[in-house]
Amino acid sequence: MPFLPITYASTSTKILSSWRTSKPVIDYTKCTRCAICWKFCPDVAIDLVVDSSLKSPNEKFSSLEAPSIDYDHCKGCGICETECPFGAIEMVREEE
Repeated sequence: MPFLPITYASTSTKILSSWRTSKPVIDYTKCTRCAICWKFCPDVAIDLVVDSSLKSPNEKFSSLEAPSIDYDHCKGCGICETECPFGAIEMVREEE
């Protein structure tokens, strides 16, 4: 029995999308690239990717790391929407 309640197997190889009833959608016009959603995602389903077409709201940086959601690994928990201080993430009903 392990001493801590953790898994020793990587969760990045498991497809969790079948659990989902809602999925997060990012509104990049509201997103400030603060990476809070990335920090709080329990399934490592949000990655930060460099996108030179995105500009900072204060135009300080020419390119930024923007959050990108890997829907194969997102289980639709909604933590990213709850933690986003700018309301840039909305959970929308999953279409079948």
